[in-house]
Amino acid sequence: MASTVASDKRPGYGQLLRTPGAWTFLLPGFAARQPFAMLTISIVLLVQHTTGSYGSAGAAAAVTGVSMALFAPQSGKLADHFGQRAVLVPGVLVHTASVTLLIILALTDAPLWALFAAAVPTGASVPQVGPMVRARWAARLPGSPLLPTAAAFESVTDEFTFVVGPVLATALCTGVHPAAGLTAEAGLTLAGGLLFAAQRRTQPAHGRPALDGRAGRVSALSVPGVRVLAVAFLGIGSVFGGMQVSLTAFTEEIGQPGMNGLLYGLFAAGNMLAGVAVGAIAWKTGPRRRLVLGYTGLTVAASLLWTAHSVVLLGALGLLVGLFIAPALIIGYTLVDSLVPASARTEAFTWLTGAVALGQAAAVTVAGQLADGYGASAGFAVPLVGTVLALTTLVALRSRLSPRATGRVAARGIGHRVPVTVD
Repeated sequence: MASTVASDKRPGYGQLLRTPGAWTFLLPGFAARQPFAMLTISIVLLVQHTTGSYGSAGAAAAVTGVSMALFAPQSGKLADHFGQRAVLVPGVLVHTASVTLLIILALTDAPLWALFAAAVPTGASVPQVGPMVRARWAARLPGSPLLPTAAAFESVTDEFTFVVGPVLATALCTGVHPAAGLTAEAGLTLAGGLLFAAQRRTQPAHGRPALDGRAGRVSALSVPGVRVLAVAFLGIGSVFGGMQVSLTAFTEEIGQPGMNGLLYGLFAAGNMLAGVAVGAIAWKTGPRRRLVLGYTGLTVAASLLWTAHSVVLLGALGLLVGLFIAPALIIGYTLVDSLVPASARTEAFTWLTGAVALGQAAAVTVAGQLADGYGASAGFAVPLVGTVLALTTLVALRSRLSPRATGRVAARGIGHRVPVTVD
């Protein structure tokens, strides 16, 4: 079924960036989300250096990811209710202190349980800047055909951070000091987070509960479609986590640890390039069908990673896998707008972000154990298994991704119909 919009041509990035007030939150938002891409790889590199074990390094990073996955939706819910600034300012202060403690413990050869204890508040306090930026776009473009373009733009921005972040973290950890990556992550989080929080004029309205016809506030996770998307994003997280640990182990095995950042950068570059293309194309196929097809491609591409035994082949396969990730992320975030009420939108976005973190946490743990016991190639089995399980769930439950309703919405104070195509 063809997508129904007022024009056959999708509104472009130029039009999106001319949205009044957009640049006031885009620039500080970019600075504030950059550390997110540095956190996991920085923990892995520091703990592996101090313990000599990829399993221990992966476990420490996994505790951080699980903690973030559990607490991120609560952060989003609080931001919907009290406002983004009220949640973000104390969050970045706690995060900076927690990362500092984790660095000190790792460098003083503290026991693994102590690293885990510090990893809990480190993950719990990760600022959810990406979901907050997406919520600001949705608040400024209610019902607009620019919303899918905004979702694509945000995915490109996310993937650009995943190009820069791992390369920067790896360069700092291998070229300056094993703790330099985490140190930079903490500093950027503090500065960028406080700057973003200062942009009060563009933050969404807050304090209005989301209702579904019954009394009380409704959690975004109570929406069946959000749960299906969360499973799909778990699979994407397994790709991120499996790639990070396995690429680190692979480059160590071949005696070229400095290649780790380059290989992961190629993977992230694939995400970014695909994101640019997705945002520029006026699709004639509905998002639900595109999500299933794109996820199938991701699963097939992930199944080839464990066969790579050279830097060139692994770089090419990483790029291919990356090309399929951005479309899945963009479609998932776009579908959220049609699945949940506006006042639960930040929470919904953080459930998806948390699902990626949880999948990443599980992946770095399992991939770390496999790399320790069977070599780097074994770790690449994790993205395959994760995407297969997620794809199976997505295909079986894709009917739950139908929108809440098709009808009148308000855009800039003018009511108009915005049909939503899901097939």
